[in-house]
Amino acid sequence: MIEAILFDFDGTIADTAPDLGYALNRQLIARGFSPLPIEQIRTQASAGSRGLLNLGFNLKPGDSEYETMRDEFLRFYAERLCHETRLFPGIVAVLDRLEVDHLPWGIVTNKPARFTRPLTHALGLEQRAACIISGDETTNTKPHPEPLLTACRHINVSPQNCIYVGDDIRDVKASLAAGIKPIVARYGYLGSDAPPESWGADHIIDRPEELLNYL
Repeated sequence: MIEAILFDFDGTIADTAPDLGYALNRQLIARGFSPLPIEQIRTQASAGSRGLLNLGFNLKPGDSEYETMRDEFLRFYAERLCHETRLFPGIVAVLDRLEVDHLPWGIVTNKPARFTRPLTHALGLEQRAACIISGDETTNTKPHPEPLLTACRHINVSPQNCIYVGDDIRDVKASLAAGIKPIVARYGYLGSDAPPESWGADHIIDRPEELLNYL
């Protein structure tokens, strides 16, 4: 029996790619490079600064310039945090229905709290969510199961009675490790070369409203 629904944030509840892409393209333009199209940015948006710096500059954690470039990226992102970010079409209707049915829902994201909190507030989610677990609020981040298990404790629900909806393979890995049923949001960013059908999820949805059909 499903007693609670947990969601990833970037690429699942909110389309944050335009504002994340702005930060990356600002860095590219400042260094004489052409900006990247939003379609290319979307593929790495779920991975945040790490994925986008790899996309734009082939930089990885541990590279000599990585920390400086990440700090600059995050500063640019913070300056334009919710300019073009929007909830995905259909998300509001899904959350409304969950609340009518008295199914608590929460957010579990690798995004740091300094971005998650103002974003969820601006999008009208902060007071509605039963829990919001950000990436720097647990010792480990996804694909480790700790953030999801922490959310289950906050909501007071057993993992086996919970669903996690996400758009990245690490969301599925974290779910399975936590004993939670994973659902892939194929309308999201899907930052993996492997097709979502191969990730091992319980179900795949192409629109948020399809979650209600699954339930």
